[in-house]
Amino acid sequence: MEAILPIERWTLVDMVRAQAQRQGDRVFVEFLEGGSLTFAGLHDQSDRFATALAELGVEPGDRVLALATNSAEFLVAMIATHKRQAVFTPINTELKGAFLEHQVRNSEPRVVIVDAGLAPLFDQVNTDGVGVEHTIVIEDGPDLPDPLPAALASTTMRTWAEAVEGVSTQPAAVLSADPTDVCTIMYTSGTTGPSKGVLMPQGHCTLFAVGAARATSLTEDDHYFVCMPFFHANGLFMQIWAALVAGASATASKRFSVSNWLEDVIACEATVTNALGVMPEFIFRSPADPRDRSTKLTRVMAVPVAEEWGAGFEERFDVRLVQGFGMTEVNMIAYSDPTDPVLPGCAGRVYDDFFEVVIGDPETDAALPPESIGEILVRPKVPFFFNVGYYKMDDKTVEAWRNLWFHTGDAGRMDAEGRLWFVDRLKDRIRRRGENISSYEIEQVVNEHPAVVESAALGVKVEGAGGEEEVKLCVVVDGEVDPVELLDYCAPRMPRYAVPRFVEMVGELDKTPSGKVRKQAMRDLGITDTTWDRESVGYVVPR
Repeated sequence: MEAILPIERWTLVDMVRAQAQRQGDRVFVEFLEGGSLTFAGLHDQSDRFATALAELGVEPGDRVLALATNSAEFLVAMIATHKRQAVFTPINTELKGAFLEHQVRNSEPRVVIVDAGLAPLFDQVNTDGVGVEHTIVIEDGPDLPDPLPAALASTTMRTWAEAVEGVSTQPAAVLSADPTDVCTIMYTSGTTGPSKGVLMPQGHCTLFAVGAARATSLTEDDHYFVCMPFFHANGLFMQIWAALVAGASATASKRFSVSNWLEDVIACEATVTNALGVMPEFIFRSPADPRDRSTKLTRVMAVPVAEEWGAGFEERFDVRLVQGFGMTEVNMIAYSDPTDPVLPGCAGRVYDDFFEVVIGDPETDAALPPESIGEILVRPKVPFFFNVGYYKMDDKTVEAWRNLWFHTGDAGRMDAEGRLWFVDRLKDRIRRRGENISSYEIEQVVNEHPAVVESAALGVKVEGAGGEEEVKLCVVVDGEVDPVELLDYCAPRMPRYAVPRFVEMVGELDKTPSGKVRKQAMRDLGITDTTWDRESVGYVVPR
């Protein structure tokens, strides 16, 4: 796919305007729960809402926070905020209490946009001194709580309809956009500490979309099925806005449902979709259906792909899997070649028009030779097509940018052919008796057990280990599984040093909405009264 605009006009504002002229009243996105937007409608409605924001006093640089599920209003609000040269701040819809308060207080929004059904999440949020002036409520079905949370009751309240009622577009309210403009703050999932607000310029946001559209060879004939949240970079930039820049259409759902996935894909006649984290494996392990190979799907972007199910997924659904590597801060820096056979764990070749990537020694940042495992280090070749820091967290920005490289915190390797391979999160790698163990690889073996629903492997400190770790497995099972039987299953399927010493049966794994397991909380718990220790029964892993 060739971009419809020259790189100096790579902004989402310009892309929306250009596609409104090219596509007109053609439907851009439909929502399974109701509502739709045409290409021209997105442009016109965002002009109108930008005027409404101007009338509320929103100025360039102000933050507009959105706690909202996938909807037409979400997309209109985002582009309208950009048209005011303000900063759109989408928030995870599962946050509450201190987690939500941190992001509200860190971003200091002037305006809050919230689904009526999500308003109760502000019950335990203290916004004193934050400076929130206005709340705009998206009437998504549920009524507003009565009484209102104090954080919202202290602001001027309007429904979405009231905010735009009688407002006609004022040209002075709709400002131009430049790739250098910081237009979005997107918070990291905060699995290892307070979440950080990534400062994302227009160029960075647009490259996410253009890169994904190119990697999946999107055209105007394609239809994207989007079942990931818009507050996540994958759902928003790599699917919705990728469809926009390619002139493709889309169907969006508010949430992923493994039981409804095939039905939804068939109903909307999707040709492409994305699945992140545990999603593709859950889809693959769902019951077979006679219609599995009868959809119009041809490509699925899935990260990560495991050897245990990658080829089987392609065969079962008659699709090509596209892999990649990226994160909110750095964009997508590599994509697999859709003409290559699926190589589990291989992110593909570096997108070297825009990025320089090396595998560095985690201690010194010195570049390592091919096939060596180290930290994936990245820096941009084009200014403002990369994050420009963490909002009001200068220390974290400096820490991430040591030695003029952005540190991803991910372990990887570069093969002799120049392809990037993801190995694990550095902090999720387990160091035991001189061996570096990939938690991901342990989990893939364990998840093949017929009674295992999902698992998380992590390193825990134990007395007498000399600073190294033992492997603990947290596992969700269907029914009852004896830990000894589980280790008997693991022992012939993984290196001896990787067989877990500790096993904890849990009802569920705590995850972020993007499918990442919150492992830090499990590490903090360490060994509990319900943790089974193989040494307590004299279990010896056979050689």
